Amino acid sequence: MTEQAPALSPRDILAARQDNLSLRDRDLADKLGITEAQLVAAHVGIDVTRISADLNDIFPRLQGLGEVMALTRNRSCVIEKVGQYENYHAGKHASMVLTADIDLRMFPSHWVSAFAVERTTDRTIRRSLQIFDAAGDAVHKIFLRDGSDLAHWNALVRDLRLDHQPQTLEVAPRKPVEAPQANADKADILRAEWAKMTDTHQFLRLTSKLKMNRLGAYRIAGEPLARLIEPAEIDTMLEAVRDQGIEVMVFVGNQGCIEIHGGPIETLKSMGPWQNVLDPRFNLHLRSDHIAEVWAVTKPTQRGPAVSVEAFDAEGGLIFQVFGRRTEARDSRPEWGTIVEGLKSAKHKETA
Repeated sequence: MTEQAPALSPRDILAARQDNLSLRDRDLADKLGITEAQLVAAHVGIDVTRISADLNDIFPRLQGLGEVMALTRNRSCVIEKVGQYENYHAGKHASMVLTADIDLRMFPSHWVSAFAVERTTDRTIRRSLQIFDAAGDAVHKIFLRDGSDLAHWNALVRDLRLDHQPQTLEVAPRKPVEAPQANADKADILRAEWAKMTDTHQFLRLTSKLKMNRLGAYRIAGEPLARLIEPAEIDTMLEAVRDQGIEVMVFVGNQGCIEIHGGPIETLKSMGPWQNVLDPRFNLHLRSDHIAEVWAVTKPTQRGPAVSVEAFDAEGGLIFQVFGRRTEARDSRPEWGTIVEGLKSAKHKETA
């Protein structure tokens, strides 16, 4: 029988932070065997304030901050967009922010704990709002920029501050990624119903009705609905989008938030396992070595086929999706379809 190591105290966590100043919070939390939210909570009363995690408390107050940076991530991909938080639409099960720069889909049940962080660096104080789920994983973060309104920030933190300000945080076990779910006996039904779709949002309702999920359905649908492509083709796709100057929609998310970029990709830079988009108002950081499966997918809609490239990790978790961008001014991007058609197919592997 082995003894479990005692939980780290806030004092232990703070000491570890000082010994590892170069590590990002998520990496230090992994190193310490705690969650990122627990690491942040240990700083309460120093440079962190606990605040309400209620979207309806937070989002109506964000517009006054002016220009900020919105960040959403999962284990394998980070998206960052610069803009203002406006046009908030509240919902019991799903909420939205809809602007040209910041485009979010949020699921309030996963917004469990939140903090206002004011971290001093060598050059400045970096201020952010950070929201976490029940397991202590980051759902969404909002970072102030040089031109953000500090007076409004101070008022926002004061208004959202909770009475109870402990330095410890109880978290729930992480829920495992749902394994691919498919039913080969219903493949013909899947294909027939898929072909009748008029909107991409109908897809998840279809798979749920058939007791499948996204990746499971892709694996049995077959071409022309879903085509397995080589993971290395992600770089080929991003380079083609950059070189041709076309506009795409990039979706990156987790259980609590999906953030969307709509526009071009201008600057690509690979660094180790990371492929990065480094544009002035849009950054993307993708762990290419986490990509296990990539699918080129076609879904019929009333406005024509919606073509996407979707990457998954080894557990079946969705890393990110890319679509050709449609706007009221432009309904179709055939050049995006041509890029996807040119991506190399991969051989199907036997799956359990």
